[in-house]
Amino acid sequence: MSSSATPIFRSEEELARLPASERIRYRLVSAECRFHANDNIADHIEPGELDELKAEVQAKMHEVLRALVIDTDNDHNTNDTAKRVAKMFIDEVFAGRYRPMPSVTEFPNAERLNELMIVGPIKVRSACSHHLCPILGRVWIGVLPNEFSNLIGLSKYARICEWIMARPQIQEEAVTMLANELQERVKPDGLAIVMEADHFCMHWRGVKDDESMMVNSVMRGAFLKDANLRREFLSLLSKKTA
Repeated sequence: MSSSATPIFRSEEELARLPASERIRYRLVSAECRFHANDNIADHIEPGELDELKAEVQAKMHEVLRALVIDTDNDHNTNDTAKRVAKMFIDEVFAGRYRPMPSVTEFPNAERLNELMIVGPIKVRSACSHHLCPILGRVWIGVLPNEFSNLIGLSKYARICEWIMARPQIQEEAVTMLANELQERVKPDGLAIVMEADHFCMHWRGVKDDESMMVNSVMRGAFLKDANLRREFLSLLSKKTA
C-alpha cells in the first residue's frame, strides 16, 4: 500500500466526517485490499455511499471543465456535463468496480455433459485505463465441462462479461480476470476465451489508426494441453459472422 495511505486508526465519528471516497479508501487500506482501476471494491462500499461518490465526482469533474476553460455557467451544452459524466462513470461504464457480482444460478451437471460448448460472440464494452477511451469488442467462450462442473445459463455468461468489462483496464488483464471468474464458478476440464476489440485510444488519438484491432486469448486445462481441442475451438470461431 502507498505510504501516503489513510491512517489505520479512526473513530466512527471521524470517519463519518470524511468524504465518501476517503471512507471507502480507509476501509480498503485497513483491509489491505488492492483498489486498482480494474478491481471490484463493492464489499467496502456501504449503502448510500455511491450517491455521495457521484456527488464528489461531479464536483471534481466540474473543476476539470473549468480547467479546460469551458464556461459551464453559460454554455447550455455543458451545464449538466459534470453530473452526466459522474453518473456515467459510477452507474454505467465503470459499474463493475462498484457493484457486486450479479446473481448467477449454478446447476449440477446431471447429464454428465462433456462435449465442447461455445458461447459467443458476446458484445463487450470496456475502457482503457491509460486514457479512459472506449474499448468495444466481442468475446467467445469455450467450455469443456466434466461431471462435477457447475452449469450456468447462456445469459449469465453475458452478465459476467459485462461485470468484468465495465472497469478501466487493459484487454490482456480483462480476459484473464474473466477466465479466473468462470474457472472458479464452472470448474470445467477446459476453458478457452478469445476477445477481439477496437481500442479508441488508437482510433481517436495518437496514431489515429482506424483499422487496428487487438485479439488475445486465454487457454486453460484441456484447451492448453490438447492441440486438437484447441484447433476445433478456433476453427469454429473462424466461421463467425463479420
